[in-house]
Amino acid sequence: MKLTNKYNIPQTFVNVLHRPTYSKGKANLSVTQLINSPKIVALTKIFQDEIEQDVSEMVWSLFGSAVHNILEHGKDANHKIEERIHAELDGWNISGAIDLQVIQENGISLKDYKTTSAWAVMNEKIEWEQQLNIYAWLVEKVKKVAVTDIGIVAIIRDWNRRDAANREGYPEAPIKELPVRLWTYEEREQFVQDRIAKHSACEFAIESETELPKCTPEEMWEKQTTWAIKKEGGVRAKSVHSTKEEADVALTKGYVIEVRPGERTRCANFCSVNHHCIQWREYQEEVK
Repeated sequence: MKLTNKYNIPQTFVNVLHRPTYSKGKANLSVTQLINSPKIVALTKIFQDEIEQDVSEMVWSLFGSAVHNILEHGKDANHKIEERIHAELDGWNISGAIDLQVIQENGISLKDYKTTSAWAVMNEKIEWEQQLNIYAWLVEKVKKVAVTDIGIVAIIRDWNRRDAANREGYPEAPIKELPVRLWTYEEREQFVQDRIAKHSACEFAIESETELPKCTPEEMWEKQTTWAIKKEGGVRAKSVHSTKEEADVALTKGYVIEVRPGERTRCANFCSVNHHCIQWREYQEEVK
């Protein structure tokens, strides 16, 4: 990956990002790669020497790593921190580094630290549930010890005291624990197998020089086009509809229809390989 510095961020930050400490070891895939879009993982592998990322886009990731390092100093005697566990399934080696394992008499409690936004805490991501459950699968498969519970410890970087006092559902403190639903062992292993199959399909496409499987709407963070009913000259929508026909029926005197075009948010703003993606180029042509 080529690191750029468009905004002249101090060299210390650049140096740290040039010297990453992360490694997935001998694994074919890390847990974060496993739950990621197989197409993005495959394209990143193919074009890794051509991908550009700016230092400014990596600051919060760097901040998250710093928080992890600081929290290591707060461990208790029954805590195991930052352990990387490997397991084999269907010929693939999967590894995950677990932030915190709390060793108890009846099993192990797993915690994952997330430096994140208040919005993410209020709208919990399915990826968090998937990630923690794969960690639980790794622990039980390798250590043969029951996982009692799993959860996120969210460090909320944009927490606001006023919003905490006035907004319903807003985190009451800048650090919040979020319990995560623990799947059965069978559900976890089936999910891992399904994800391996999707990544395997991408590997086969690379080897056979055929088109890669497409990203799903969920992987692209796709938003569909909607039609909003607004008062003429107004700002807020009275109602929002998924089809123009529905909006036409709901339209009344004094109101207008505003088209809110759909978009693929991740592709447009958060995908480092979009320039190499045929699916993204085709979509751009469609919406012109």
